[in-house]
Amino acid sequence: MRRSFKDYLLISAKGMAMGAADVVPGVSGGTIAFISGIYEELISTISGVKVSLLYTWKNEGFKAFWKEFNGNFIIALLGGILFSIFTVMRVTNYLLENNPILIWAFFFGLVLASVYYVAKQIPKWTFNVFLFLIIGAGIALYITSLPPLTAAASDLFLFFAGAIAICAMILPGISGAFILVLLGAYKTVSEAAHDFDLKILGIVALGAIFGLLSFSRLLKWLFLNYSTLTLATLTGFIAGSLNKIWPWKRVLETATYGDKSVVLRDESVMPWNFASEPHTIQASVLMLAGFALILILEGLAEKKPVQENAANPNV
Repeated sequence: MRRSFKDYLLISAKGMAMGAADVVPGVSGGTIAFISGIYEELISTISGVKVSLLYTWKNEGFKAFWKEFNGNFIIALLGGILFSIFTVMRVTNYLLENNPILIWAFFFGLVLASVYYVAKQIPKWTFNVFLFLIIGAGIALYITSLPPLTAAASDLFLFFAGAIAICAMILPGISGAFILVLLGAYKTVSEAAHDFDLKILGIVALGAIFGLLSFSRLLKWLFLNYSTLTLATLTGFIAGSLNKIWPWKRVLETATYGDKSVVLRDESVMPWNFASEPHTIQASVLMLAGFALILILEGLAEKKPVQENAANPNV
């Protein structure tokens, strides 16, 4: 099935949503990719990047290479992500600074609905499925409750920080930006982006490419061989991350990186125990709006089997 220009605009819009999510410490772009129906194709396309593509280009021409690479999909998605990082990110950061409870409430409803959405993909619930769901939730809950490490800036450290963070970005439930905070690399990377430090950005980018190509192959293999247990684990990851984006928090420790303040440690509290105005009614409405949005997107989305998307990324 060939995609139309409208289809690629929709993919770019999904990329924009992924980009906006990835820059927020606590929300995963992988979650957005999953609930928008492009996760399996994204993983399959990334894992398909290999040396043999160059031989395809040499022996069959650029057109064959571009089709095997799924280039139109990558360009449309990457364009949306980059556009979002340089534009929508500003709006997201403004809302987080000025209306944190309301924006987190919307995210919470959205991610909560995504737990339901991903769980629905599981064809049969068995003891092992429940076990892997609990394991996934436990891992995500543990990661999101870890204290941050002290800052480090060696080249090797930054390389692996980029590799680990990019894995989190494509893993539903865990935020790549939050992983950088945990590793103590958020300040270094954010300052490098602000100052256009190409050396640091290049090292992190190389690490990200390494992590992306390696981890995507593992995910593709898991989907092809253990799709049900993989879905259960991803459902757990997303459920376990809900604690991180609960709207009402008591801040325990913060750090200032340039002109940006980042929360290092906090704890979830109930609205009636929140230190200032909890905006309970407005937040509840936005939670329901986020939840409803996912249900609406699910109703509009085409239903495609995981195996078909993984095997045929060009459809």
